[in-house]
Amino acid sequence: MTRRRFIADESQGDSAALVGEHAAHLSKVLRAKVGQEFDIVSDGVTRRGKISNITDERVDFDLHETVQSAASEQRAVTLLLSVFKFDRFEWALEKAVELGATTIIPVIARRTEPHLAKAAAKRVDRWRRIARESSQQSRRAAEPEILIPTDLKSAVESAQGTRVLLSEHESPQRTRLKTVLAEDASGPLALAIGPEGGWTSEELKLFELNGWRFASLGPTVLRVETATIAALAIALT
Repeated sequence: MTRRRFIADESQGDSAALVGEHAAHLSKVLRAKVGQEFDIVSDGVTRRGKISNITDERVDFDLHETVQSAASEQRAVTLLLSVFKFDRFEWALEKAVELGATTIIPVIARRTEPHLAKAAAKRVDRWRRIARESSQQSRRAAEPEILIPTDLKSAVESAQGTRVLLSEHESPQRTRLKTVLAEDASGPLALAIGPEGGWTSEELKLFELNGWRFASLGPTVLRVETATIAALAIALT
């Protein structure tokens, strides 16, 4: 039977612990007991963990053999995801984590609705909880980094490795994403997915000036959350 996986809040040597709400979930909801075993992610390595002590505030584990190391994770992918309606944004974020995104940067684009842009910073803790839960559910060896919302210019200029803009914008540089990735199948990858309504001409110029490649996901215009899933599925499979 497959053991459930949790990401340690504290770890040292052959010991680890869940604290606060994470401990409460294990003790109150799952009704875990001393001696029960789970997979525990500690410092990017997953090990078999046996509960040595449990309360509603803290669950301690003795760590045993390695189950999975961070080296088994897929290609490092940074996702620049434009902020859009929060319910759909959070669904896209959850699926991006399941598919293996390494870093997710919520981006404030020109066409991001002003009230969403203003409220985005207050949602970061919630987004990090979603990422943690999704990482555990999908049995990742490490949870992704969720950065604070940032302006597009900063995100575009700081991206490293192969950088690809997903856009339905007609451009002589644009080609299918799988073709772009076939030309450079290793090293860091950054993918940028625009807001509802697409990128403005000024934003497209910003990407172009910073050496980003334009790529397409096909002949139809996709919703932001659909494009997120499609792009990561192509990049990480």
